[in-house]
Amino acid sequence: MDASTDGDRGTTEEPLGDEADSRHLSRKTVLRAAFAAGVALPVAMMGVPALARTVGANGDPVELTPACDDGDDPTPPQTEGPYFKPNSPLRTSLVDASTPGTRLTVTGYVFGLACLPLGNVLMDFWQADVNGVYDNTGFKFRGHQFTNPDGSFTLSTIVPGLYPGRTRHIHVKLQAPGRPVLTTQLYFPGEPRNNTDTIFDPRLLMDVQNAGSGRAAKFDFVLNVPQTTTTRPTSTTTTTTTPSSPGGGTWAVGTNYAAGAVVTYNGVGYVCLQGHQAQPGWEPPNVPALWRAE
Repeated sequence: MDASTDGDRGTTEEPLGDEADSRHLSRKTVLRAAFAAGVALPVAMMGVPALARTVGANGDPVELTPACDDGDDPTPPQTEGPYFKPNSPLRTSLVDASTPGTRLTVTGYVFGLACLPLGNVLMDFWQADVNGVYDNTGFKFRGHQFTNPDGSFTLSTIVPGLYPGRTRHIHVKLQAPGRPVLTTQLYFPGEPRNNTDTIFDPRLLMDVQNAGSGRAAKFDFVLNVPQTTTTRPTSTTTTTTTPSSPGGGTWAVGTNYAAGAVVTYNGVGYVCLQGHQAQPGWEPPNVPALWRAE
């Protein structure tokens, strides 16, 4: 099975490739490429961080919205591949004590276009096991979660095995309340197959470091969510999208829906695909990752 098999489902976003890379070599691209190659960069180039953080080096809070907008576009989309499954479990850890493989913790933040954090963003992860095999009958190495109010997330998993024709990667779907789904993939620096994988995009490289017997990775997502706030929020505020107008039916904010639950909204019936608590902006027509029209 080659790379085309893992990339047979496209997104509705603009295609990416060598032509797009040649038109847009952003600071983030250069930083990640340099990191992958182990090249030191001038301090001047590091002056505007590509990856925004809310905690300083000494652990103290810093200004919540540092200058993270360095001219980049939102996080680029990538193919879903053939192995996505709806109805993944709600969990932040995909492993237990007996799971084989090198432990990996992925942390980061999700921002909108103005570099303000986005809370309650749906994130659905899936990947291959240590042998490069996807579980298509159950939900091993599959799970979804929601970002914290400060936009942060944590995923506990393993370093995925090599899938035939592909470099190491982790799949993820993200959806802010009431916004379109972003489907993309995350990559590991220093992988030999990064040079031969036709889908690989250096803009999606994680910052990966050794952490004891495992590894720790960081990546911040930027979603195509307009943000007009000009002031920087405090650590207790979040940025949300405007909820859509409520419609008649049985769907209700605050309800805990299990997979398979059936609701109506604006006269249309919907089946729940993933267990979740209903939020403003997550009305069934707005979130195809959570609801399927009957």
